[in-house]
Amino acid sequence: MHPRNLTISEAAEAIAKKDLSPVTLMKSFLERIRELEPSLKAWITLTEESALQSAKDAEIEIARNGSKGYLHGIPIGAKDIYYTKGVLTTAGAPQYSSFVPDWDATSIAKLKRSGAIIIGKTVTTQFAASDPSITYNPWNLLHTPGGSSSGSAVAVATRMCSAALGSQTGGSTLRPAIYNGVVGLKPTYGRISRHGVIPFSWSLDTVGIIARTTKDSAILLQSMAGHDPYDDSSSLQPVDNYLSRLEKTSKPPKIGVIREFFYENSSKEIQEKTDASLDSLKAAGAKVKEISLPKSYYIHESARSVVMNVDAAAFHKNMYEKNPNDYGPHLRKIIEVGMLIPGEPYLQAQRVRTQFRKDATALLDDVDILLTPATPTAAPKDRSTTGNPVFQASWTSAGLPSIGIPCGTDSEGMPIGIQLISSPFAESDLLEAAQWCESVLDINLTPPSLDN
Repeated sequence: MHPRNLTISEAAEAIAKKDLSPVTLMKSFLERIRELEPSLKAWITLTEESALQSAKDAEIEIARNGSKGYLHGIPIGAKDIYYTKGVLTTAGAPQYSSFVPDWDATSIAKLKRSGAIIIGKTVTTQFAASDPSITYNPWNLLHTPGGSSSGSAVAVATRMCSAALGSQTGGSTLRPAIYNGVVGLKPTYGRISRHGVIPFSWSLDTVGIIARTTKDSAILLQSMAGHDPYDDSSSLQPVDNYLSRLEKTSKPPKIGVIREFFYENSSKEIQEKTDASLDSLKAAGAKVKEISLPKSYYIHESARSVVMNVDAAAFHKNMYEKNPNDYGPHLRKIIEVGMLIPGEPYLQAQRVRTQFRKDATALLDDVDILLTPATPTAAPKDRSTTGNPVFQASWTSAGLPSIGIPCGTDSEGMPIGIQLISSPFAESDLLEAAQWCESVLDINLTPPSLDN
C-alpha cells in the first residue's frame, strides 16, 4: 500500500515499528499535492521545506527515544483561520492577506506537542463564512466541495494529508466532509480551545476535525481536547480517554432516528439511503426508535441566525466600515443585518438557544445517539454555493457533539452520509457508536480519479 493511503493509526503503527519513515510519508503526501493541487486548489500555503525538516527531525527523535504516540511524524493540514507561528494565515480574506502570526493557536500547539507536522494551510471560504471558495470537488469538478472547510475536506479525501482541522459555525466541518466522502467530527462547544482561531461567531464557532476514519478523528480529538485558560469558552470538564473506548469491543448502540423535518427536507434518494443504512445497523443488532423533535427546534433556527449575525458584526464592524467592498456578498449581508439588530433581540435569541440545548439533550435520555441524514442532498452541482447547513446548524448551536460518516454514493456517484449526535461531552459514546456504525456499513470512498 502507498504510504499516503494509510490511516493515521496504520501509519503510526508502521512508524513505531520503524517499517515506515516519517520522511517517506511526508514525501508521499507532497507528491500527491504536486499532482492534484493545480486542478483542485485545496491549499493556500504549503510549508514544504519546514514540513520535510520536521519529518527528518521526527525520524531522528523516534530512532533515539521511540514514538510519542499516534501523531508523531504525521502530516496534518490546518484550515487557514488557525494562527500558525511564522506561517501566512489569511482567513481567505484580503484583510489578512499578509498576516503572519508569531504564535500558534492552542490547538496547533497541542498537535505539535503530540508530534504532528503541519504540512500547510488549507483553503477556507472568506472568514469561514458562506461565500464559496476556489476549491474544487474531486468527485466532480462541477459540484461544490462544500464549505467553509473546503480545502481541508478535499485534502483529506484525496490523500494530500492524513487529516485536517476545520471549524463549524453552522455545518462547515460535517457538510464538506460528507460531500467529499470522509469523516467530519464536531466536538462539544468548549471541548477544544479556540484561542488563536480567527472567529466568525464567538457563540457558535467550534474546532472541527476532518479525517478518513472515526478512530483517526478521535486521535486528533485526544490530542487537542482540554481546558485552556486563554479561552473563556473552554470547558473544565475532564477529558475522557477516547482511544481506550475505541480499542474495546463495541456493543450495538441504541439509536434514536429523527425523520421529522430531516426526511421532509431530503431528496428521495437520501431518504432511501438513510433507511438502507438503518436496516443494516438494525440487522447487526442496533436498537432503533423514532424520535420527535421538540417545539423549540422550529423557532431555534431564527434565533441562531440572530446570534450569528450579531457576533459576526461585532468582530467585523471596524474592518467592514473601512472597506466594505473587501467582503463577499453573503458575509456582507450577514454583517449588515447584524449591525441592525439591537441588544434585546440578541439576548432573547440566546435564551431560545439555551432552551433548545436543554430540549435537544433530553432527546438522548433513552438512546445513545441520534441519527439523521447528514445533508439534504449530495454536493449540489453548483459552485456558487457551499451547500445547505440546515441539518447541522441546530446541533452546532446547541453545542452538542456530532459526527458525519459516509454511507455510500448517490445515482450520480457523489458521496452521501449519515449524521450522529450525542449528549454534551459524551464524545466517547459518540465515537464508539460511530466506529461501530462505520464497521457495519463498511464504506470506504475514494474519488474516482484516484487509483492509488
